[in-house]
Amino acid sequence: MFDIPEELKKLPKTPGVYMHKDSLGEVIYVGKAVNLRNRVSSYFRKTSQQDPKVRAMVSNIAEFEYISCATEMEALLLECNLIKKYMPRYNILLKDDKSYPYIEVTTTEEFPRVISTRRLVRDGNRYFGPYSDAGSVRRMIGMVDEMYKFKKCRQTEFRKGVRPCLNYFIGKCPGICVGEADKEAYLRDVNEVVDILNGHDAPAVARLKGEMEKASEELRFEDAARFRDYIKSLKSLGETQRATMIKDRDADVLIPVITNRTGVVAQYKVRDGKLTGREITYIRSDSAGAGAGSAMPDSEAEKKVLGAEMILSFIKLYYPELSMLPREIILPYHIEDEELIEEFLNTINASNAESKSDVMHKTKMIVPERGEKKAVLKLAMDDSIKLAGTLDEKADREAERRDALKKEIAALIEYASSISGSASLLIPEDDDREYRVEAYDISNFNGLDTVGGMVVYEGRKPVKSDYRKFKVRTAEGDDYGSLREVIYRRLKRARAGDEGFSTYPDIMFIDGGLGQVHAVKAVVDAFRIAIPVVGLAKDDAHRTRAIVFDDGREIDLRDNRLLFSYCGNIQEEVHRFAITYMSGVKGKKMIKSALEDIPGIGPKRRAKLLSSFGSIKAIKNATYDELMEVDGMTGKAAESILEYFAESGSH
Repeated sequence: MFDIPEELKKLPKTPGVYMHKDSLGEVIYVGKAVNLRNRVSSYFRKTSQQDPKVRAMVSNIAEFEYISCATEMEALLLECNLIKKYMPRYNILLKDDKSYPYIEVTTTEEFPRVISTRRLVRDGNRYFGPYSDAGSVRRMIGMVDEMYKFKKCRQTEFRKGVRPCLNYFIGKCPGICVGEADKEAYLRDVNEVVDILNGHDAPAVARLKGEMEKASEELRFEDAARFRDYIKSLKSLGETQRATMIKDRDADVLIPVITNRTGVVAQYKVRDGKLTGREITYIRSDSAGAGAGSAMPDSEAEKKVLGAEMILSFIKLYYPELSMLPREIILPYHIEDEELIEEFLNTINASNAESKSDVMHKTKMIVPERGEKKAVLKLAMDDSIKLAGTLDEKADREAERRDALKKEIAALIEYASSISGSASLLIPEDDDREYRVEAYDISNFNGLDTVGGMVVYEGRKPVKSDYRKFKVRTAEGDDYGSLREVIYRRLKRARAGDEGFSTYPDIMFIDGGLGQVHAVKAVVDAFRIAIPVVGLAKDDAHRTRAIVFDDGREIDLRDNRLLFSYCGNIQEEVHRFAITYMSGVKGKKMIKSALEDIPGIGPKRRAKLLSSFGSIKAIKNATYDELMEVDGMTGKAAESILEYFAESGSH
């Protein structure tokens, strides 16, 4: 078991990010700390000053995990990335997905601009950041505007006789619009700014210090203070941010971690230039080159040999399953047959590109010796050293949690089977197989567009490849009838030998109460299949309240934290899956009906319109000339579209 008081003593007094987890191991809160031990310990001090939300969260904390960082800035950036990844229910989540600012140099333009942005787009321009200090970004942009005469407007083409803007007349723009700009000198200044943003700011700092001293000597103290602020901005932006790689390439950092009892590969994922977290994969000792049950190596040389074999095993087992491989795999040292492995990875890239009609990219393995990638590697290696101290305990806790959940589900299956009078087939305790759970939910929009969703879990893990969707055909608007139809079609497909439905569940979870359970149970019994069926009832706040059996008996989940978390997660997932499908069906139906009513617009033209514009809204807002650009469009048909939306008041 995870002993919170003892684990608190092991926390380092360094900056980092901590993740509180519930009894299922799900992340429920992500936070950052300047001092991990002090910050995490503060949650577990009994105090009446804690607000109700914090007390509720603490009551659900079963364990915690942390990733150490070198600076508070690193922790802040990593906290942001992990919150976006896990969306923990106790964090305050911003609906607009607020992100940190970047500095963008629009190098795709003939005369580039230097601007701030919060959107990272793969458009060929240069992006620097993200930066946690938006004020420093604003000061940096201000400094660039002060020191260099760069274009401020978005215009890339200028008509003859154009009147220059105010920036030209006050000496802030070189006059590109009137042909007065020296392109060679302009691009030289742009390259100097890029050097500054890349961290090569020594020449610029020296120049600013000279300007500051000169202004001070001439008693121009306001100017001297401004130059001083610019120097501070440069230093702030120049701090090493090892939680972020400046270039927006995706990369994985793979670190083998070997303890006395086990070995894992720690995978640190860098996505869109940002470190998004850490995942751990246990490597069986026999697959990593050691005999089963053998002692782990002691010497560093032996650990390095075993570590290289673990990385090789991970690459061969993990990456073939992905639809998109990272462009770079960063390693602490070279492994055997690197060129052959790169060729193997790029064969996967080529296959993925062919199946998705996408441009192939190459994956390269790198052992960095300097620069940003070396800094990211060092961050990962420093964290992996701390990780090694907790691995064996973590594995024990995971096994305890898995076994505890397995026992709870076994008891649930046995109890539900005994009520219905059918025999249950329970998995032996020494069997590694997890119980298979299927959950169902019905969703509709005001009684129309009724659909069913089926999600599958094996133990705590969703099996998304086995999720299924059903469009209700015969019982639209009738929840019980819809459930009967969905379950009937699912079991009929299984009996007919459909491989997509061939695996039966050990138990069925139905979103709803006794009525829903009876509806499903009637169909299951008609097929003469012994699958126990239970309902998941909600309280007035739409939270999972109880498990409902077909004889009306209930188990109150508030007294069982493990089942409460498990059933609640499954119920939320099946509801999300069903309602997402329903929304898509409704949306397609609305699009189809809206365009079908326009005279002269047949199926082919509807398809071409949607392909060209992407949405009904874009078609509504299109001009006559834009509509005429659609392949096969006639003037009469374009006028018909404009008239239709004008008359409906939608244009």
